[in-house]
Amino acid sequence: MNDATSWWDGIELWVVGLPFIPQVALVVVVVLPIAAAIALVLDRAVSELTKLNPRGKSARREAIVSDGTAVER
Repeated sequence: MNDATSWWDGIELWVVGLPFIPQVALVVVVVLPIAAAIALVLDRAVSELTKLNPRGKSARREAIVSDGTAVER
């Protein structure tokens, strides 16, 4: 095993060796903020990409009324 993966295996073994509550605390403190940051970046990137879409500005939005007719909003 090379050095690039052996440090990760050491961390993995350390986390697996922890009791359940410290594992949960570690996930809450480390993993959740990282996941939230990734979600925020992806949300902003998708938002910017949708602003660049010219069809999105000119597309007509319609709502279907209960009798089946379309009403423009």
